[in-house]
Amino acid sequence: MELKLRSKAAFGFGAFGKDLVYMLVSNYILYYYNAVLGISSVFIGAVLMGARVFDALNDPMMGILVAKTRTRWGRFRPWILTGTVLNAVTIYALFAAPHSASEGTLRIWLAVIYIAWGVTYTMMDIPFWSMIPAITNPGKDREQLSSLARSCAGIGDAIPMALTMVVVPILSGSSVIANYRIGFKYWALFIAVVFVVSELVFVLQVPEKKPEEMESIGVGQMFSALIRNDQAMTVVGALILVYIAINIVGNLILYFFQFDVGNTDAYNIFVAVCFLIQVIAMMTIPAIRKKVGKISLFLRSILLQVGGFLVLLVFSYTNLYRSFSWLILIIPGILVYAGYGMLNVMLTIFLSDAVDYGEVKNGRREESVIFSMQTFTVKLASGIAVFIAGLVIRVVALDPKAASQTIATLNGLRVFMTIPSTIILIAALLVFRKFYQLDDERMEEISKELGR
Repeated sequence: MELKLRSKAAFGFGAFGKDLVYMLVSNYILYYYNAVLGISSVFIGAVLMGARVFDALNDPMMGILVAKTRTRWGRFRPWILTGTVLNAVTIYALFAAPHSASEGTLRIWLAVIYIAWGVTYTMMDIPFWSMIPAITNPGKDREQLSSLARSCAGIGDAIPMALTMVVVPILSGSSVIANYRIGFKYWALFIAVVFVVSELVFVLQVPEKKPEEMESIGVGQMFSALIRNDQAMTVVGALILVYIAINIVGNLILYFFQFDVGNTDAYNIFVAVCFLIQVIAMMTIPAIRKKVGKISLFLRSILLQVGGFLVLLVFSYTNLYRSFSWLILIIPGILVYAGYGMLNVMLTIFLSDAVDYGEVKNGRREESVIFSMQTFTVKLASGIAVFIAGLVIRVVALDPKAASQTIATLNGLRVFMTIPSTIILIAALLVFRKFYQLDDERMEEISKELGR
């Protein structure tokens, strides 16, 4: 299927809106409930991890439901629209916790609303990414659409990261952290509205194959084919590790700038630059791919991130940034987010290729089921990362309501913000290098076998 320019633009706009809400939750749920509302960081991490256990069943089942859907509007778009509207409600509710509620009530509120957020996000995220292998062929078209979608998603990532701690104090009318709950509420409402508009444009402008063109298969066959798809499982494993690594840093970096650097304005600039680099890196994928193989590019991107984390550790632990300027922290930030941007695009391409590989190997196409694993792993990684970040805050004895922290606390934060992510990324590199086999030559063979 050859997509028109307006359809590609709509796909990118949909990815932008989708990642607006995801990044707000992924990177600020810990800060909002811990620093602003005063809930235990360990409890928050436990809730998010518990929700991931539920997702282990919910996400694959959602993939099966999408795959078996038949409507006059297609099988993907009805779920995208319905999930978006419901998720917009939960994103607002997450950051609009009742003002007079007790701590016990706030804990229940977090647990219930967060699980509802996860379910409704799954409803729209699985069919959204499932459309890439369903409406493109392996090679240039797929890589261009994946690059565009991930680039736009990167912009969506950047806005909450770069603007939240600028906008929230303004909307709150206060620089006191305890008063930020007002600002978070209205900021979440704004993002929820943009989200709904973006997905409405997506649904109206991005076509899909007619329902009768899709083969219907049983639930047992779906799971069986997924388990037998060793390449999809390899990509899923890499996804989990890569996203855990970046999310650990994403959840702790605000604390680092607030208490170590002592400058939240510096945090806003740092994040803006990093995400600009991420988007640029995503957009350069089609050009880079003309000279570098897929697997080689993946491995180089991992090493770029590892180098960035190690440089960040050296700059922070030795207080080098105090001797010069906090601006030198942008150097490791550029390395980390340039690598992450390329990894994000490549993993989406790898997962799409795994769909075609599975069709050749098993005689079935399972876009929705395979991409349900991406949705699950992204949320699983986020939950694990928040749980680890919550433990770090407890272990290093960081008090989010204190004006300053001890040297031991700051040193612990510097180490735990970088070393675990470095180890995790090295593990991802080793796993992928050993097991992934769908290089460019193999995908050309698969494309010929499928008659494309």
